[in-house]
Amino acid sequence: MKTTTKRNGSSQKIMILIRVFVIAGILLSTVSGQAQLPPGWKGIPTNSPLDSWSFHDNTNWASDLGYVPVLFTNLNFSQLGNGASLVVDTNVTAWLQYNVYETNGATNLTVDVGSVTFWFAPNWASTNQGGNGPGEYGRLIEVGGYTPDSSYGWWSLYVDDGGNNLSFSAQTNDLSGSVTTYLSAPISWTTNYFHFIALTYCATNTVLYVDGALATNGPPLAVYPGPDVLAGGFFIGSDSNGVLQAHGLYNTVATYNYPLDSNTVQRIFNWEDNIYLINPWNLAYMANISSAPSSPSYSPAFDAVTGQGYLLFVTNTSTCITSTNVWITNVVVTVAGNGTMNLKFSIEGGQDLEPFDVFANSILDFSSSTNVAWAWLGQGYHCNTYMLTNLPNTTCFLILGTPQDSDSDGLTDAYEKLVSKTDPHNPDTSGDGMLDGWKVLWGLNPLANNTAQPSERLNYTYNLTDWLDQISGTRSGSVGLDAEGNVQSASQ
Repeated sequence: MKTTTKRNGSSQKIMILIRVFVIAGILLSTVSGQAQLPPGWKGIPTNSPLDSWSFHDNTNWASDLGYVPVLFTNLNFSQLGNGASLVVDTNVTAWLQYNVYETNGATNLTVDVGSVTFWFAPNWASTNQGGNGPGEYGRLIEVGGYTPDSSYGWWSLYVDDGGNNLSFSAQTNDLSGSVTTYLSAPISWTTNYFHFIALTYCATNTVLYVDGALATNGPPLAVYPGPDVLAGGFFIGSDSNGVLQAHGLYNTVATYNYPLDSNTVQRIFNWEDNIYLINPWNLAYMANISSAPSSPSYSPAFDAVTGQGYLLFVTNTSTCITSTNVWITNVVVTVAGNGTMNLKFSIEGGQDLEPFDVFANSILDFSSSTNVAWAWLGQGYHCNTYMLTNLPNTTCFLILGTPQDSDSDGLTDAYEKLVSKTDPHNPDTSGDGMLDGWKVLWGLNPLANNTAQPSERLNYTYNLTDWLDQISGTRSGSVGLDAEGNVQSASQ
């Protein structure tokens, strides 16, 4: 594979750079086993679900098989997730109710044996993440309703009010006043971050998976609602009264009349996870890749970010091509023992002794938003092969940057466009008198006017007769006065 890229600088050249990202991303996804459809999904007839809800129909909220809800009210729609999400999150009643049994004999949900899978992103953060949780026992999916004397029938997957536990409980109408909680697993979620949830249940056991991995398992399912309760349908995102809302977003709900095995759950997660990672609206995934430590240089030219970083030298390439262009080639991805990915690639083109920056990201975005910053992984030279280890087992896009520094502020144009989001043609983007490169080197925000920040400058206090009374700020100080209030000494 050989893909040419241009130097950073013009809009035409940026568009050419995009090709490298797309190819690198596809390779990582394919080799990691995420490009295979799981059995019975997306048109494969074997082991297909009872029904599924992609929520692309945000007018009638019909299922993918065309079955419309019994009732719905106060629902919203979002482009987060896979680009079409149901939002159940209001301060008034809101619900989405579907039939368990359709008039033509079709079944949308089984409560005694089966599986339910869906993607969910909370509009809250767990209290163990510093948030407030949903503030109530939010129903993710529910049949019937809880009663203190178990006089009706209830079947529910829900989160607690602090958003710290995910549980599955049920009641029948035996008047015992008891609730059977089959499963409960701790969670620690952040706002708008999608998680894949899979619940399986049968007369043998109950199992809960989160993000493709086993969260917990429980005893056989023996308690569940009867036919009269099932006639009332099931609810997504709230209870039957439109309260106890999940306060979040749903994608790709699917129901099955048999328990999915762990391998199938993992395959569904791997296949669908790529969609959530590649959607540029899902900014939370940007935390997957972190920048490498740099080794700044000061002579003969000031470079604020430079050095090998995370790049591991492997070997020289068998052929060495010198060119005004530079590109990534010979990409090979392998699965590491800890479930992460190792990426080996070569740099071709370019000139001798020119360092080329390697940047990575989980989504493809060249905007000026600081929420979608790229990670700097290190510098390499042409005609060499390098290895990157411990990359996340998700989509990853790579790009090369050249040494071009148009404003001589110590940051390359590529770094300013992709990482710091500063102006590559203005050495002092914030206008506070300090070079952008200095501020990156010192750990300051290059987009902020640091001299105007009270915590980053000296502050002086005067008394009523205008004598210098106190010095405070980033450096401590004292003032010595005589009996008449004259300044005798000052120290910092």
